[in-house]
Amino acid sequence: MNKKYFTVGPTELSEGIADFYSEAIENNLFSVSHRSKEFEDVYSGTLHSLKTLLNIPDDFYVFFLSSATECMERIVQNLVEKKSYHIINGFFAERFLNIANQLGKNTSSTISEYGKDFNTDEINIDEDAEMICITHNETSTGVVFDSNRIYDLKNRYPEKIIAVDIVTSVPYYQFDYNNIDVAFFSVQKGFGLPPGLGVMICRKDLINKAKELNDKGIIIGTYNNFLKLAANADKYQTTMTPNIPAIYLLGKSCDAIIKTGVDVMRNETEKKANLIYNFFDKHPNIKPFVKDKNLRSLTTIVLETESDTGKIHTKLEYNDFVVSKGYSDFKDRHIRIGNFPVHKFEDVSNLLYLFKKF
Repeated sequence: MNKKYFTVGPTELSEGIADFYSEAIENNLFSVSHRSKEFEDVYSGTLHSLKTLLNIPDDFYVFFLSSATECMERIVQNLVEKKSYHIINGFFAERFLNIANQLGKNTSSTISEYGKDFNTDEINIDEDAEMICITHNETSTGVVFDSNRIYDLKNRYPEKIIAVDIVTSVPYYQFDYNNIDVAFFSVQKGFGLPPGLGVMICRKDLINKAKELNDKGIIIGTYNNFLKLAANADKYQTTMTPNIPAIYLLGKSCDAIIKTGVDVMRNETEKKANLIYNFFDKHPNIKPFVKDKNLRSLTTIVLETESDTGKIHTKLEYNDFVVSKGYSDFKDRHIRIGNFPVHKFEDVSNLLYLFKKF
């Protein structure tokens, strides 16, 4: 039996990846120059499919980078002159903050107890903060930030840039990009693809902010600054040789979800999540880490254990199921289960059967 990966990223590969890859090799797509017409067709095709799937407006660029972490760095470099504000609900939100600090920016933040919520009505963003950084679906803690509250922050602070980490949110969670300025994700999670591609969705008029910083002599990066990314994106090109296979496969993955039906994908994700949460709500020793059901992520499910998590992982792997360990401080206390479109209901049932046996 092949192993089933219920990890939160990289995760199980989507069906059809091998066929798509073979098809591209047969057409020599991975040998072409990133300045060629063939690559421009790959870029534009993936761009169209991604914008269709995620309902991204025309006034947004899509940039292809190396990872979500690189996206964090580029966003801070290009859009913050002096200060950013960070809403912290887990370790990946902390990473965004740490990157801003490492780049020499001033930062301030609101921090929730991990696994719990904020009262956004009580969050008062510093007047001199240029950007508000939010992690929508915190992969480390399994907490989801209500997108309507993100939009509310944009309405309250229209002059500030809203930057949103949607790494484990898409394609299940849907967003109104009219209330978001820049967002980013990586493909090895919700899209079930091999790792190595970060995707940034950026409002086109933000390029003016990057130009202002550059004109002031502020370092906004070298090859992958927003000015160069935008100039190349206008031609369906990248600044340097990109991960062409990943860009190609992302387009194919989007097409497959569209063909199956976006509503079907979302309904199946909810059905699987409900099965998992209902099971562990009744489990004697393993419980959902997030107690408030309204805050529970449907794509990255975090469980808190009373027993040796190492033994649980060993037993699962012996039975060809792999889940993620807890993150950072929670490494020995948590189990994290990915629930992405690639995961099948039958496999979820078999995974829970193993937990029942244990």
